[in-house]
Amino acid sequence: MKLMTVKTLTVASLLAVSLPAMAVMNASPSVAASVLASLDPDHDGTVDLTEAKTAASGLFDKLDKDGDSTLDHKEVLGRISEKEWAVADPDNDKTISKDEYLAYVEVLFKKADPDNDGTIDAKELSSPAGHALLRLLK
Repeated sequence: MKLMTVKTLTVASLLAVSLPAMAVMNASPSVAASVLASLDPDHDGTVDLTEAKTAASGLFDKLDKDGDSTLDHKEVLGRISEKEWAVADPDNDKTISKDEYLAYVEVLFKKADPDNDGTIDAKELSSPAGHALLRLLK
Protein backbone atom coordinates (compact mmCIF):
# COMPACT_ATOMS: atom_id res chain seq x y z
CA MET A 1 0.00 0.00 0.00
CA LYS A 2 2.80 2.40 0.91
CA LEU A 3 4.61 1.69 -2.39
CA MET A 4 1.45 2.46 -4.34
CA THR A 5 1.10 5.79 -2.52
CA VAL A 6 4.71 6.74 -3.27
CA LYS A 7 4.27 5.82 -6.95
CA THR A 8 1.02 7.76 -7.13
CA LEU A 9 2.61 10.81 -5.53
CA THR A 10 5.62 10.60 -7.83
CA VAL A 11 3.44 10.39 -10.94
CA ALA A 12 1.24 13.23 -9.66
CA SER A 13 4.31 15.37 -8.96
CA LEU A 14 5.75 14.74 -12.40
CA LEU A 15 2.44 15.60 -14.06
CA ALA A 16 2.09 18.80 -12.06
CA VAL A 17 5.51 19.97 -13.19
CA SER A 18 5.19 18.66 -16.76
CA LEU A 19 1.72 19.96 -17.63
CA PRO A 20 2.84 23.58 -18.19
CA ALA A 21 5.57 22.35 -20.56
CA MET A 22 3.10 20.13 -22.43
CA ALA A 23 0.64 23.03 -22.78
CA VAL A 24 3.40 25.19 -24.24
CA MET A 25 4.46 22.45 -26.68
CA ASN A 26 0.92 22.34 -28.08
CA ALA A 27 0.43 26.10 -28.17
CA SER A 28 -2.05 27.36 -30.74
CA PRO A 29 -1.68 30.90 -32.08
CA SER A 30 -4.13 32.21 -29.46
CA VAL A 31 -2.29 30.38 -26.66
CA ALA A 32 1.01 31.65 -28.07
CA ALA A 33 -0.37 35.21 -27.99
CA SER A 34 -1.37 34.74 -24.35
CA VAL A 35 2.04 33.31 -23.47
CA LEU A 36 3.69 36.12 -25.42
CA ALA A 37 1.91 38.68 -23.24
CA SER A 38 3.40 37.08 -20.13
CA LEU A 39 6.92 37.25 -21.64
CA ASP A 40 6.60 40.82 -22.94
CA PRO A 41 7.19 43.30 -20.09
CA ASP A 42 7.40 46.30 -22.44
CA HIS A 43 4.08 45.31 -24.10
CA ASP A 44 5.33 45.82 -27.66
CA GLY A 45 3.77 42.56 -28.88
CA THR A 46 7.08 40.77 -29.31
CA VAL A 47 9.77 39.06 -27.26
CA ASP A 48 13.36 40.06 -27.82
CA LEU A 49 16.39 38.02 -26.79
CA THR A 50 16.84 39.89 -23.50
CA GLU A 51 13.22 39.24 -22.52
CA ALA A 52 13.56 35.58 -23.53
CA LYS A 53 16.72 35.16 -21.47
CA THR A 54 15.10 36.85 -18.48
CA ALA A 55 12.19 34.40 -18.63
CA ALA A 56 14.57 31.47 -19.19
CA SER A 57 16.71 32.47 -16.23
CA GLY A 58 13.65 32.49 -13.97
CA LEU A 59 12.54 29.09 -15.23
CA PHE A 60 16.05 27.69 -14.79
CA ASP A 61 15.98 28.75 -11.13
CA LYS A 62 12.58 27.06 -10.63
CA LEU A 63 13.73 23.85 -12.32
CA ASP A 64 16.96 23.67 -10.27
CA LYS A 65 15.26 21.83 -7.42
CA ASP A 66 18.49 20.69 -5.74
CA GLY A 67 20.01 24.18 -5.88
CA ASP A 68 23.30 23.05 -7.41
CA SER A 69 23.16 25.69 -10.19
CA THR A 70 22.87 23.02 -12.88
CA LEU A 71 20.05 21.05 -14.44
CA ASP A 72 20.17 17.31 -15.04
CA HIS A 73 17.81 15.20 -17.16
CA LYS A 74 15.33 14.79 -14.30
CA GLU A 75 15.12 18.50 -13.63
CA VAL A 76 14.37 19.47 -17.24
CA LEU A 77 11.46 17.00 -17.35
CA GLY A 78 11.21 16.60 -21.10
CA ARG A 79 11.84 20.22 -21.99
CA ILE A 80 15.07 19.23 -23.76
CA SER A 81 15.18 16.07 -25.88
CA GLU A 82 18.17 13.74 -26.02
CA LYS A 83 19.14 15.18 -29.40
CA GLU A 84 18.84 18.74 -28.09
CA TRP A 85 20.78 17.81 -24.94
CA ALA A 86 23.94 17.31 -27.00
CA VAL A 87 23.73 20.94 -28.14
CA ALA A 88 22.65 22.33 -24.76
CA ASP A 89 25.45 20.48 -22.89
CA PRO A 90 28.54 21.28 -24.99
CA ASP A 91 30.98 20.14 -22.28
CA ASN A 92 29.14 16.81 -22.08
CA ASP A 93 29.18 16.74 -18.28
CA LYS A 94 25.57 15.46 -18.14
CA THR A 95 24.35 18.73 -16.62
CA ILE A 96 23.42 22.12 -18.01
CA SER A 97 24.65 25.23 -16.24
CA LYS A 98 22.66 28.45 -16.39
CA ASP A 99 25.15 29.86 -18.92
CA GLU A 100 24.70 26.77 -21.12
CA TYR A 101 20.92 26.99 -20.73
CA LEU A 102 20.87 30.64 -21.76
CA ALA A 103 23.22 29.95 -24.68
CA TYR A 104 20.83 27.23 -25.85
CA VAL A 105 17.90 29.63 -25.46
CA GLU A 106 19.78 31.97 -27.80
CA VAL A 107 20.21 29.16 -30.35
CA LEU A 108 16.48 28.38 -30.22
CA PHE A 109 15.59 32.07 -30.32
CA LYS A 110 17.49 32.48 -33.58
CA LYS A 111 15.70 29.46 -35.07
CA ALA A 112 12.33 30.89 -34.00
CA ASP A 113 13.16 34.27 -35.60
CA PRO A 114 13.21 33.42 -39.33
CA ASP A 115 12.93 37.06 -40.42
CA ASN A 116 15.99 37.92 -38.29
CA ASP A 117 14.41 41.07 -36.91
CA GLY A 118 15.60 40.28 -33.37
CA THR A 119 12.10 39.77 -32.04
CA ILE A 120 9.57 36.96 -31.95
CA ASP A 121 5.86 37.58 -32.36
CA ALA A 122 2.88 35.29 -31.65
CA LYS A 123 3.01 33.77 -35.15
CA GLU A 124 6.67 32.86 -34.73
CA LEU A 125 5.98 31.43 -31.26
CA SER A 126 3.33 29.19 -32.85
CA SER A 127 5.92 27.57 -35.14
CA PRO A 128 7.75 24.35 -34.20
CA ALA A 129 10.87 26.41 -33.47
CA GLY A 130 8.77 28.75 -31.33
CA HIS A 131 7.36 25.80 -29.39
CA ALA A 132 10.89 24.53 -28.71
CA LEU A 133 11.86 27.95 -27.39
CA LEU A 134 8.75 28.25 -25.23
CA ARG A 135 9.59 24.97 -23.46
CA LEU A 136 12.65 26.75 -22.05
CA LEU A 137 10.86 29.96 -21.12
CA LYS A 138 7.61 28.85 -19.41
